[in-house]
This record gives sequence, structure tokens and C-alpha cells, in this order.
Amino acid sequence: MTRQLLNRVRRTPRPVDPARAAHGARGLAFAVLTGVGTGVLVVAVALLVRGQWSPLVRLDEGAVQAGTRLAAAEPGLLRTLVVWQTVFLARNLVVPVLALCAWYWWRTRDTARACWAGATVLVGWALSNLLKELVRRARPVLDEPVEVAHGYSFPSGHATNTALMTTVLVLLVWPALRSRGLRVGAVSTAAVLTLLTALDRVMLGVHYPSDVVAGMLLGVGFALASYLAFRHWYRPQSRPHDEKGAA
Repeated sequence: MTRQLLNRVRRTPRPVDPARAAHGARGLAFAVLTGVGTGVLVVAVALLVRGQWSPLVRLDEGAVQAGTRLAAAEPGLLRTLVVWQTVFLARNLVVPVLALCAWYWWRTRDTARACWAGATVLVGWALSNLLKELVRRARPVLDEPVEVAHGYSFPSGHATNTALMTTVLVLLVWPALRSRGLRVGAVSTAAVLTLLTALDRVMLGVHYPSDVVAGMLLGVGFALASYLAFRHWYRPQSRPHDEKGAA
């Protein structure tokens, strides 16, 4: 009799909390909307690029011409742009970013969150490379180039991956940023690094503005959609000591 009662208790489903279920549904809906919205925006820019929409072509070509003239006229600026290009190359960023994810796990033992961050970085990097192969846009062609890059142009890999990786890192450490100042500083730093990388690509004449805009949209949007989907099922670990140490 006792065994039967225990089995009955085990089989009794737990009551569903309506508020928690509604919150989870909203979170998943936001994830889907963010992912779809990002995809629509990036595809829209890609279609304008493929269709050679004349206002976009004029804007792209004019910006590249102006940027490269300025870089060519300032040797110190040009050297800085080339160094920035090397530092923010995706394959140079991915190892330190994954190392930071591993450090976060070591400090907090939050395996799920650290794995989410690492997987999002790698999948987003692969997605940007796949999109390049699908669109197959040629790089800008200049009479007097200041730098040469290979591969396709849309979207900018530098802009995509800088936006992706900085956004992922901010989201990764967000719970440990207890003050408003720290959170504003983290978001501002990520934004500045991404915008400077986008500017670097145009001033070196290796990408059009539409390439870097699409890259930033893809990087930030993919990271946010991934995080919102992750939060749908993720339950934070109750480790007050570790969270204090991570802060």
C-alpha cells in the first residue's frame, strides 16, 4: 500500500504556474520576433545590394571614395586602421573571447550560460561566412586602393563578428554588472568597438557601408535572439558566493 501511494505521488503532475507560463511564452515570442526581424532586415539590405538599387550604390561608392581619400592623406591614420583590421579579424578575436567564456565558467560554474556564449559566437561566425557565399558581392574596386582584402564583401565579417562577440560578452556578464554605471559602460564599450570596426572597413576601402550595416544588424540581432531563446529554458543557478566573486 505504501509503495502504491508513493508511486501515485510521483506520477502526479506538478501544477503549472500561469504567470510563469505566460512569462515563458512571452520570452520565446520575443526570441522568435528578434530572430525573424533580424533576418528580414539583413535580407532586405541583401536584396537591395543584389538589385543594384541606385541610391544605395551612390551612397556606398561615395562613402568608400571619401573614406579612402582621408586614409591615404594621413599615413598615421592609415597605419592605425590596418592594425585595427588585424586585431579585430574574427579568427584573432575568437580565441580570447572563448577564453573569456571559459574564465566566466571558472568563476561562476554556470556551465549553461558559458556554453551558450561560446556556441553563439561560433554559430554566428559560421552564419556570416555562409551569407557571404550566398550573396557573393564583390569588394569595392578603386583606382588607388589603400588596402586589399580577399573574399566576398557582404556582409562585413569584421563588423558582424565584432558586433556579435561584444554583444555576447555583455549578455554573458550582465548578471554580474550590479550597478547602472557598469551596465552603461559595458554597452557603450561594445557599441564603440563595433562602430569603430565598421568605420575601419569603409575607410580602408574593403567594404561598402551597406556591408557593415548589415553585419552589425546580423551580429547584434543574432546574439539577442539566441540569448532570448536561451533564457526561455535557462534557470539561473543559486550560487550567491560565486555571483559575488564574478562581480
